[in-house]
Amino acid sequence: MSMPGLYVSPEQLMQDRADYARKGIARGRSLVTLEYDGGIALVAENASATLRKVSEIYDRIAFGGVGRYIEFDQLRIAGVRHAELKGYQYSRSDVEARSLANQYAQMLGQFFTHELKPLEVEIVVVEVGIGGEANQLYRIQYDGTVMDEEAYCCIGGDADAVRERVSDGYDPSLDVDAAIRLARRALAGDEREISAADLEVAVLEAIVPDASHRRRCFRRLDDAEVEIALGDDAAAAADEEADQADS
Repeated sequence: MSMPGLYVSPEQLMQDRADYARKGIARGRSLVTLEYDGGIALVAENASATLRKVSEIYDRIAFGGVGRYIEFDQLRIAGVRHAELKGYQYSRSDVEARSLANQYAQMLGQFFTHELKPLEVEIVVVEVGIGGEANQLYRIQYDGTVMDEEAYCCIGGDADAVRERVSDGYDPSLDVDAAIRLARRALAGDEREISAADLEVAVLEAIVPDASHRRRCFRRLDDAEVEIALGDDAAAAADEEADQADS
């Protein structure tokens, strides 16, 4: 005797997949990407010294991911291969964040629509502009939705609250150290402190035309460099504690 099949409407199936993916992404720590005067900073809360959330894709392009590490790392590897192949077949200047973001969108959309389990990831693809070109920031969600962001972008964890804190303190004229400090404050909120060792920080540094021979713009900051960037915050906190003690 055969059992009758269970019917699930397409709308309910898509909703269940979306809820599943969002819950997996929300369990991860947030990542902040923001433009500063001279480049783009990518700052993630990440205590691991070996599992990277932020990576270089190509000359002027970087990648950031949150959610299940093994899944967004596979996407990173696919992006590197796509960029290298396109740069080899055509020209290095033909490798753009926009086309890479579209490739990621197709991959994530395919998984979300056709596979039993969607990918529990959210990613950003950013490209720093040189010679007066505008920076490009793209946020790609678990279902393949692409959003063209301006100035800053937050993904993973409590992204809405982090984004609001970034918005409150953001200024396009920030230098790189101020941008890192703002990202740290946005990630930590009012109730926590995040040390330099718990941050993963990388920057895409804009290059001027007369230095165009230097193709790679990606630079990862070590703990010592992050501590230096956060120095003003530490000094401000020490001054506040001193004022409270005097009162």
